[in-house]
Amino acid sequence: MKAQPPASHFIDGEYVEDIDGTAFDSIYPATGEVIARLHAATPAIVEKAIAAAKRAQPAWAAMSPTARGRILRRAAEIMRERNRELSELETLDTGKPIQETIVADPTSGADAFEFFGGVAAAALNGDYIPLGGDFAFTKRVPLGVCVGIGAWNYPQQIACWKGAPALVAGNAMVFKPSENTPLGALKIAEILIEAGLPKGLYNVIQGDRTTGPLLVNHRQVAKVSLTGSVETGKKVAGAAASSLKHVTMELGGKSPLIVFDDADLESAIGGAMLGNFYSTGQVCSNGTRVFVQKGIRDRFLSRLKERTEKIVIGDPMDEATQLGPMVSRAQLDKVFSYIEKGKAEGATLLTGGGIPNNVSAEGTYIQPTVFADVTDEMTICREEIFGPVMCVLDFDNEEEVIARANGTEFGLSAGVFTSDLTRAHRVVDQLEAGTLWINTYNLAPVEVPFGGSKQSGFGRENSLAALNHYTELKSVYVAMGKVEAPY
Repeated sequence: MKAQPPASHFIDGEYVEDIDGTAFDSIYPATGEVIARLHAATPAIVEKAIAAAKRAQPAWAAMSPTARGRILRRAAEIMRERNRELSELETLDTGKPIQETIVADPTSGADAFEFFGGVAAAALNGDYIPLGGDFAFTKRVPLGVCVGIGAWNYPQQIACWKGAPALVAGNAMVFKPSENTPLGALKIAEILIEAGLPKGLYNVIQGDRTTGPLLVNHRQVAKVSLTGSVETGKKVAGAAASSLKHVTMELGGKSPLIVFDDADLESAIGGAMLGNFYSTGQVCSNGTRVFVQKGIRDRFLSRLKERTEKIVIGDPMDEATQLGPMVSRAQLDKVFSYIEKGKAEGATLLTGGGIPNNVSAEGTYIQPTVFADVTDEMTICREEIFGPVMCVLDFDNEEEVIARANGTEFGLSAGVFTSDLTRAHRVVDQLEAGTLWINTYNLAPVEVPFGGSKQSGFGRENSLAALNHYTELKSVYVAMGKVEAPY
């Protein structure tokens, strides 16, 4: 099984290689097989990509938003036509089941291109400000060269979530995918060129933690958008701040999901499972602290255990498979270390916690895992695990659970399940998070802003709000009479 691209990087409309860059392998997590070998970007590759973006951006910005949007909409059409091919590549890249990728990965990227391509003409308008005889107006102008740094859990989606608003606003982008999932973004770049995007506006370069600083610190870069961990976000934001670059940070979380005793039990359990096991738990917004009111605790745990143990684990290319492997051996080891901490600190292992017996020993598989009797001070309750590990906590009343839910440095997401919508709105108004759900979890349509608060970052992906982060306002005062001066 191979997925070798023509070269490691895509710059100025074509594939580019530089074998002086450090070689690294792209590994299919289900089998441990090497499916591609690539090279990290050298400083020369970084300079080439940024120079191409800088050269192409002014003419692109001079085009009308309608014309720019038309190209993005065509890219969306191509992605949908090739959804199966792109989904299979995403599965090879990440190990996520084809059952997921075919509905949630390239399709989400296509949604972003379609949405931003469609709203460009109206959303990038400025304001007219009457001032008596004089007047002023504002206009939204692009920032210039933007850098996108992606994570490995949704590589194609993130490439599009960052690329779509940046491009339609008139910017150029240099995108660096995670070295764990290097393949999908290259296909996105190919498709954009095929859709009519001028060369140099969307460039993809490979790299690792040494490549990011070359991009973030570059004097020609105006903005950096990162999806990653809190620690990486602090480093990137600090480096960008040193030269006053614009930044968007979509970072980690330890999000609460609150289930009141009047909730629909099956829906709440389904939401908790989707919020912990989808994408093998590798989702930043996951509701990994599940607070269950004591009145339904036993029924919740019994049914949760039953449903969790029916999850189909296996070959990600089999459409019957519901749970695939972790993205890498390092991530698998990290998750197992947290499971051991949970057991050592006194949590009750309700189900899972081991390696499935029906999969390749070379794959990075883990059983979906549920801990009960978790308390707020336990390590598994405080730190982001980023794997299929659910922590279930008990609570008595609304006031108590709100205080405990907010007792974290993170503030990415939160969810509430209850049949009392008045209470639902009252609770979400008090939860300290940027993205919240009532009676569902982890839905992220492109029309809705996505992002966090506190240590989970700032700025927003998706929706019209994202355009504000890829443009800046220019204000123009127009005088209609002579200038009078006191001297």
